[in-house]
Amino acid sequence: MNLTGTLEDDGRTLVLVRRFGVPIDDVWASVTESERLARWFGTWTGDPSSGRVLVTMNAEAEPGAPAEFRVDACEPPRLLAVSAEDEYGNWRLSAELAEVDGGTTLTLRQRELDPKTLPETGPGWEWYLDRLVAAQPRRLRRRLHADERGIRRARAGRRS
Repeated sequence: MNLTGTLEDDGRTLVLVRRFGVPIDDVWASVTESERLARWFGTWTGDPSSGRVLVTMNAEAEPGAPAEFRVDACEPPRLLAVSAEDEYGNWRLSAELAEVDGGTTLTLRQRELDPKTLPETGPGWEWYLDRLVAAQPRRLRRRLHADERGIRRARAGRRS
């Protein structure tokens, strides 16, 4: 696993970016439709228009109880922001999508991050996003990995 995340806001916001060679609506569906979300993260039940849903993570070694997530913002197909509180802490998450060069960029942000949790949280989100990439059709995965290599080369060039 390559760690690609960066920190903003004095280390209180973790930012991870993935590039997809698919239209924005496809990536939006992978983030917001329970059946598509189940391929890489978990499922949700309830009525999102009520401002709350129950999320059951299905990728964990041990099944967990459903957790209530508040829908803080939903602007299809560009922004989904949710928040929750559980035994692991506070979760202030946003998924921002943008159309770029015939594909889609997904920027995941976890705000109000406790810096002490970064050693687990950062790799955890990398793992989930790798699952999202793997959930794409095979013909698209080759293109996704090529895009990720290009992003890494561009970042390495900026550090030189």
